Amino acid sequence: MTTLLPARTRPLEPTTAAPALHRAFVGARELGFLAVVYVGYAVTRVLADDSFAPARERAARLVAIEQPLGLGFEQPLNDWFAGHHLVGAAGAFHYASAHYLVTAAVLVWLFVRRPSTYVVARRTLVVATVVALGVYLLAPTAPPRLVGGFTDVLAQHSGAGWWGAEASAPKGLGELTNQLAAFPSMHAGWALWVALAVAASTRHWLPRLVAWSHAVVTALVVIGTGNHWTLDVVAGWALIAFVWRVAETATLDEQRLDPVISGALRR
Repeated sequence: MTTLLPARTRPLEPTTAAPALHRAFVGARELGFLAVVYVGYAVTRVLADDSFAPARERAARLVAIEQPLGLGFEQPLNDWFAGHHLVGAAGAFHYASAHYLVTAAVLVWLFVRRPSTYVVARRTLVVATVVALGVYLLAPTAPPRLVGGFTDVLAQHSGAGWWGAEASAPKGLGELTNQLAAFPSMHAGWALWVALAVAASTRHWLPRLVAWSHAVVTALVVIGTGNHWTLDVVAGWALIAFVWRVAETATLDEQRLDPVISGALRR
């Protein structure tokens, strides 16, 4: 007895086009989302209160807190940066560029190579930055370079770079910069974010060392160039560390409750 079997159909071969398109769509979505956050960042700079007197009073309060704690590193560091041309120039370039370039590079690397860490990192970056922007709007604080007795190192070396005399804004765009956005320091905060992201993504000692060195160097640079108080750095670090921990816990809870959703988030 002969059994007639249905003709065997050729199985559909998976193509890389759909995953690639999906990946491109997710990447474009993430880029758009982060662009919205950055636009909000720029808008809040314009809307921030530019009254100098209360901002200077807040700076004086920070100094009053720092002195008993032995955290008054601003003057000697600023004198060192201002008194050594190569140190000052390197610090100015670092302040004006690394804040954006290094953070963006690590964010892209996480998205492409470490998607599970990317979820925590993106949430931390966005939430902490929004909180900092709220503080800039509600409680503007003057940086050392504006209160007298300190050298504005970026202005000192503005002839060698693309920035003008107003903080790290490109020449001619100084009016778009909120110069009273000192507390907390997101330059220091984003640098710590880089260190935490790299530490969570690799066990190799070299990238970890480079990332933590970036956080330490950035802290020294923002103080030495006269742009932040020591407590600005401490507050920026504390904000990033706290939000990272919360985001990490929330993400782990999501993964336990719904593996499907957590998988979608990683993609």
